[in-house]
Amino acid sequence: MNTNQGDPQLLLQLVNMQMPFGKFKGTILCNLPVSYLEWFQRKGFPEGKLGILLQTMLEIKMNGLEYLLLPLKKK
Repeated sequence: MNTNQGDPQLLLQLVNMQMPFGKFKGTILCNLPVSYLEWFQRKGFPEGKLGILLQTMLEIKMNGLEYLLLPLKKK
């Protein structure tokens, strides 16, 4: 069961949280390139909240739903 289904905080975290490590450290999660998210998909997403956020961002990008995040981004 996905406990984060329908959690609006998840989308807010995607536009506010920075990648904490790696090649794109400091990049806001919603700005990560698809290729990097696909790499995690192949190698395994991190445990916990970060992994859930990265998986969610990949789904958003793969399905062309990035427009959902536009109203949440800081101006």
